[in-house]
Amino acid sequence: MEKISDVLTKEQILSATEETLRRFGIAKTSVTDVAKVLGVSHGTIYRHFNSKAELLEGVTEKWLNEKIIAPLSKVCLDSSLTGVALLKRYLQTLVELKHYYARDDEEMFRMYTRVTEQAADLIEQHIDHIVGQLVDIITREGITSDQPTQLARTLFYATARFHHPAHAYEWKNPKIEQEFLDVWALLENGIS
Repeated sequence: MEKISDVLTKEQILSATEETLRRFGIAKTSVTDVAKVLGVSHGTIYRHFNSKAELLEGVTEKWLNEKIIAPLSKVCLDSSLTGVALLKRYLQTLVELKHYYARDDEEMFRMYTRVTEQAADLIEQHIDHIVGQLVDIITREGITSDQPTQLARTLFYATARFHHPAHAYEWKNPKIEQEFLDVWALLENGIS
């Protein structure tokens, strides 16, 4: 008969870690807590992840893919918008998602913020994914640019105040939405 630790998957560990993070918070969550939720020893967790930091990176990657990238991918496929309007919707969705999770999923957003400070490779992959989607929109929609990758990166970084977790404290300002629209108007004018 197989023991639970023999059939335990990374996905199960990541889901249990997410549950534990929401219950105890990032500061108080340990690998032992995750192991208890799964009914295994903490050594079993370490067979899949070399450290708590690696485990948190895995949870962050899963969270980013499910909560940010998946909805943004749907926007990319939205055929009701074209051209610059699709670019705007994409960036607005990115901003709205980050604001939503900062407000309504605080523990996971805290974890994402912490990992952002420590896992440069993971965050660079996340940014590259977003920039890649922006490049696809720019190219597919025929938005005039002889350097679509540079334009995509510029749009991403020009709007960073509205989606980078370091600025989350600013998102409670009731004027933040209008400030995004003002920045977008300037960017749109530059693109056109």
